[in-house]
Amino acid sequence: MSYAAAVDKLSAMVPELLAQPGKPRRKFSLDEIRVLLGELSNPQESFRSVLIAGTNGKGSTAATLASILSESGVRAGLYTSPHLVRPNERIQVDGTEIADEAFAAEFFRVQEAAERMVRAGSLPQHPSYFEILTAMAFLHFAAEGVRVAVLEVGMGGRLDATNVVEPMLSIITDISLDHMEWLGPTITAIAREKAGILRRGGTMITLPQHPEANQALGEAAMELGVTVVSAARFVPQAPLVPPLVPPARAGAKGSYPVEVLGEKIEVDSPLKGTHQHRNLALAVAAAAELKRGYGFPISGQSIEAGIRKTRWPGRLERISNGGVDWILDVAHNPAGAWALRAGVKALLREDAPRTLVFSCLRDKPVAEMAQILFPLFEWVIVAPIHSARGAPVADLMEAARATGVRAESVESAGEAIRLARAKTAGGTAVVSGSVYLVGEVRPLLVAEEREKP
Repeated sequence: MSYAAAVDKLSAMVPELLAQPGKPRRKFSLDEIRVLLGELSNPQESFRSVLIAGTNGKGSTAATLASILSESGVRAGLYTSPHLVRPNERIQVDGTEIADEAFAAEFFRVQEAAERMVRAGSLPQHPSYFEILTAMAFLHFAAEGVRVAVLEVGMGGRLDATNVVEPMLSIITDISLDHMEWLGPTITAIAREKAGILRRGGTMITLPQHPEANQALGEAAMELGVTVVSAARFVPQAPLVPPLVPPARAGAKGSYPVEVLGEKIEVDSPLKGTHQHRNLALAVAAAAELKRGYGFPISGQSIEAGIRKTRWPGRLERISNGGVDWILDVAHNPAGAWALRAGVKALLREDAPRTLVFSCLRDKPVAEMAQILFPLFEWVIVAPIHSARGAPVADLMEAARATGVRAESVESAGEAIRLARAKTAGGTAVVSGSVYLVGEVRPLLVAEEREKP
């Protein structure tokens, strides 16, 4: 019943996205997670919820909104995926990750219930990795007296395990092509899946985006009688200096004013990059709606403080280490790659070394991501990741060669750090392409910083 045993058993489960030769692809249904939660006394009914779906920006929006709620005195749960280093990161209450002991206790409670139900025939198959973690999160939130849970949809929306709750608000972030083998080949099809988190007579918070997504979301909202709240008024209109540019060069700090709930506040987020303005706007709009529609004790000042205190590592995160300016970003699809390119371009000086450490999953458009990112750098270091879904190093090297950029492959994240440091002294090294890669590199860099005398 130890934490290590819980993590080992959880890790041994085949992720629901991993195809197995000779076996049919897993079919997802909300019926099974509902049955499992019923056996666990429906913990999701003990708190209110906000659901967040989209392709990019879900986690940033969720983390910001949860921080705002906590700063407003509302006990807030946060459920996100995937994690960077430890699965505990996925389940937080007021910014504190679930403790190891609680993680183990909730895992074995869910696991034993699932095994019992499979033996009895009330569940046709063992719950997936994500379904187990979702049930664990709901149990933890119930035990901790959470008042509002901010839930990031894992994938899609309509059939995602988080979609068993009855949300006060449904937030839709930017939609682009990703997970097409599961969600459909077009933005329209993907948007319809995301719209599955809407409820009849409910409220959707979103922003104008791709025309196909706008149309699909609008049609779904009209059919269900959903009230649509646009967050556009909270997006800064004037062009800003990219927030990653050092103040000495930029002459600006990258914050900006907005008016919300009758107050003027300064939006100053640790989440850098102009693409984050849209995610922040969604969180602000949601917070305002929770105040107006549900009476939560949220103010302009608590919104400002919550934004400022948000913690969400691995998103254009800067770490100075070993004479190198490291930037870590979990961009894992073309839309994310474009956002990363815009965020770092001002930092990549022609008179200083520029290196990219890269890897990605095999189901991502490697060649397209390479064309977006690789030409910005002098060197590309291709690293493997510890995932059965990882793209073969040979495929990554082929994508690099097609861009004409000098590239080398290594056998581990640690070796990638050492090689990047050797090539990038006095310059900038970017680590991106996969959450898994950033999750392996970040603790190594942080540990090195802590060991400095």
